Amino acid sequence: MDRAIDSLERLVIQQTSDGPTSAAQTLPLAQSILAMKPLQPYTPVSANLTFMDANLNDSQKEAVQFALDSPEIALIHGPPGTGKTQTLVEIIRQLVQQEKRVLVCGASNLAVDNLLERLVPHQIPLTRIGHPARVLGNLHTETLDAQAARSDQAALAADAKSELENAVASLTGKGKARLRGLERKKMWEEVKELRKEYRKREKVIVQSVLSEAKIVLATCHSSGGRQLANMRFDVVCIDEACQALEAVCWISVLKGSKLILAGDPLQLPPTIISLNSSSVKGSTVKPVGSTSKNLKLGKSPKGAPKSKATLSDPSKEVRSTDDQSDVDSPADSGDEGDSAAIPQIPPTKSRRPPRLVPPKSLEVTLFQRLEQMYGPSIKRMLTTQYRYWYPHPPRISADWIYSRMHKKIADFPSETLYGSALISHESVASHLLRDLPGVSTDQGLAEVTSEPVVFFDTAGCEFYERADSEGRGDEGSRSNENEATLVKKWVEELVSVGLAPAQIAIITPYQAQVTLLVSMLRPVYPELEIGTVDGMQGREKDAVILSLVRSNDKREVGFLKEKRRLNVAMTRPRRHLCVVGDSSTVEKGGAYLKKWMVWLENNADVRYAGDP
Repeated sequence: MDRAIDSLERLVIQQTSDGPTSAAQTLPLAQSILAMKPLQPYTPVSANLTFMDANLNDSQKEAVQFALDSPEIALIHGPPGTGKTQTLVEIIRQLVQQEKRVLVCGASNLAVDNLLERLVPHQIPLTRIGHPARVLGNLHTETLDAQAARSDQAALAADAKSELENAVASLTGKGKARLRGLERKKMWEEVKELRKEYRKREKVIVQSVLSEAKIVLATCHSSGGRQLANMRFDVVCIDEACQALEAVCWISVLKGSKLILAGDPLQLPPTIISLNSSSVKGSTVKPVGSTSKNLKLGKSPKGAPKSKATLSDPSKEVRSTDDQSDVDSPADSGDEGDSAAIPQIPPTKSRRPPRLVPPKSLEVTLFQRLEQMYGPSIKRMLTTQYRYWYPHPPRISADWIYSRMHKKIADFPSETLYGSALISHESVASHLLRDLPGVSTDQGLAEVTSEPVVFFDTAGCEFYERADSEGRGDEGSRSNENEATLVKKWVEELVSVGLAPAQIAIITPYQAQVTLLVSMLRPVYPELEIGTVDGMQGREKDAVILSLVRSNDKREVGFLKEKRRLNVAMTRPRRHLCVVGDSSTVEKGGAYLKKWMVWLENNADVRYAGDP
């Protein structure tokens, strides 16, 4: 660990093992991220900014201005349905208008393609780095490979490649056609020269395409490829930053002078495959500006704090940051939601850099660490909740369709996680299933079509869960056949009133329950979407049924208590949310789950097992 930190420090301040270089060109952005220098103060200068997107709401406009005016770091907190991608597109377009070169990255190929799809209609010179097989089919023409193949110099590279392939074929020939002795040695030398020439021509083409692009898009990981080696950008934008490991973000960060991160720290964190990898093992927190040598000798560098703090004992149970959120999460203290979101705290006047405290878990993202280190002054939150649906394939149009959560569905996450800052736009605040084309408006069916939130409470029914015998780890996977039966009946009710199966999704925390539900429902409703919470992040449906699964005498809820996972689940529906679960078990899963059960009791249409 010490060696890795030393390497990063040497990279940032350009020092060798013998000390700083004589003409060190520092990287101010990286130094600010590592708390090696004070963050440059934010000064608003875009008060009279002309927005390109006329549909932006006030919170989006404020976020755009803030991102443009922040000299080094800007965080955009985008809760579900608040138009985060739309805001990022406006920021990127404004940066291009200011003659800035922008590197746009994402935690996944899907996140990158989502932004690319929104940028293409605006006819800005751009290119997408990455293998075409991992890019959405309708966006292949925007990839670097496709653009290079269409370039004027492509024919020269093709000739070199053809010669190289012929030469290699002669080397791999069999029988009498096989070259031997001096001829074979001579051909090897020719292959080496041809390969060198081909790579040279290919590099020229790639550099030509990239030099014309105002925007380069790539995943954080692929931004470290040879195509972008030694290339610098004015601004680096990372979407879905709360789903990316900090280490992966650094690949992109080191290529820019300014960083804009967008995401929602209250949704799912990065996926950590190994529990042993999710916690930092037995190392010591390193004070700002220290070196491994000083730390090992028990010394503190000049101006650095002298105290040491030991990270959590790796022998103890590994917990995600969600498990500790009721105790030590600044954003969730006292279960009162994101208290730092609104109102914004003015920037600090202190020029002293904050102390860098290494995170306890790999799940702590760069977005979260920067917010904890610098406070809410570097963040703006989007507060108006709806979704603009862009046509597919993308095209410029004024006919955007508003669609996101009914106000009652949004109320609980807004109050408990987002400091009551999440506001439902008037266009979606009261929309119901009955307002959809094809859905019955018969008053006799109002209990199905006119209720935004329904809760089927199985408390006291002994609808106990069953552990998956093949589950891995202490938790394992769980299923609940009785709950699945209730879910099946409610799907049948929704379809009977005119809702299409494709407009419905079933979400559950456990893969075993997904498997059970698929076996029960997929043969009848092949278009019905059934999946885990993790697989549904970023998606939405008109009606969502949430099966909680957990029901047992010990009142154990497992990872159901993780706020971020639950937040994703309850914010997927647009018009109707149906929750199926055992309140007597779920309410014992901590303060947050108890508060949710109380909220459902007071605000949902509560029904008991056997009602449907």
